[in-house]
Amino acid sequence: MTRREKISLWYDDRFRKIFLQAIIFLIVFSILFYFGRNLVLNFRRLRLSFGFGFLFDRSASFSIGDSPIPFSPSDPYIRAVFVGLLNSLRVMISGIILSIALGVAIGLGRLSDNWLVRQLATVYVETIRNTPLLLQLFFWYFAVFLQLPKIDDPLQIGASIFISNAGIYLPFPANSLQTWLSLIIIIISLVAAWFLWRRESDRTSEKLVFIPVSIAIIALVFGLQWRVPRFDSIEQSIDSGLHLSSEFSTLLIGLTVYTAAFIAETVRAGIQSVSKGQWEAARAIGLQPGTITRLIVFPQALRVMIPPLTNECLNLAKNSSLAIAIGYTDIYAVSSTIANQTGKSVEMLIVVMATYLSFNLIVSLIMNRVNQRVKIPER
Repeated sequence: MTRREKISLWYDDRFRKIFLQAIIFLIVFSILFYFGRNLVLNFRRLRLSFGFGFLFDRSASFSIGDSPIPFSPSDPYIRAVFVGLLNSLRVMISGIILSIALGVAIGLGRLSDNWLVRQLATVYVETIRNTPLLLQLFFWYFAVFLQLPKIDDPLQIGASIFISNAGIYLPFPANSLQTWLSLIIIIISLVAAWFLWRRESDRTSEKLVFIPVSIAIIALVFGLQWRVPRFDSIEQSIDSGLHLSSEFSTLLIGLTVYTAAFIAETVRAGIQSVSKGQWEAARAIGLQPGTITRLIVFPQALRVMIPPLTNECLNLAKNSSLAIAIGYTDIYAVSSTIANQTGKSVEMLIVVMATYLSFNLIVSLIMNRVNQRVKIPER
């Protein structure tokens, strides 16, 4: 038997990976330690203290006009931060959902056989993508919302929608037991419809999708207890319903319209990445264009679309910090106010960074899971 020669550690692939990772960790730790020590020394030199106790001990002493929960100036700073966080989440989550829906529609319009639809989608994409977002926000705020009729003479759409320079008033479900039970029925019906729709090989199941969808529509129309806005001509105000302030509406519309233009190009590129042979084969067996897009082309295009789509969702979340330019009190605006009042700029900067970092990591995690589901499995 021959003796096995000893391999040098440096030529051991596992050792090299561990060694290089340890070196990188030490470098990163050294950099963080250096800046942290610098921060502590500067704080001591300026006779300042570092900590987050002031968030719980001091009252905010300022009001927040657009607050989804009750808030008063006597509340502590931590509640003001929570209100700003909720305002940011409202814009981020709503903006991501709406921009994806609008972006997919515009992207499909870019590939439409109708010349007018295709040209309109192209003009939209090229105009929005090549205009700064901040300029668009100013346009929506100063040229659109602030030019709307005043609250004493609002623009009425139908019997239950009012629009004024104070914002948009929409019907909204009441917080009642009947509403919550109806929402549960709607969710269960939609889940059942989705499972039936997924069984593509069973035509009977496809026909049965109509049943849970009908139940969901009935529960949506008749089950929910809607609070309808009412205009009081004496008080010159609008009561009940959902009030979307002009600042919130401006930010939501601006972010949605801007991000949708980039998502539209992502959708167009993803669909065009599918080979023409797939289209021709689907047409050869007699499938309709809508069925081809839904069952054959779009699932394959998702593999190309998901990574850049993730970037656009993250960009929307970060771009929401421009809310301070139009006076919307998101987490960044609230933190800036607190920092100006207390002088705790570093602490509030950490709060803002942690908020955006946490939300973006969650979005990345969700989109990566989706990407794992749509990728081609390897044998």
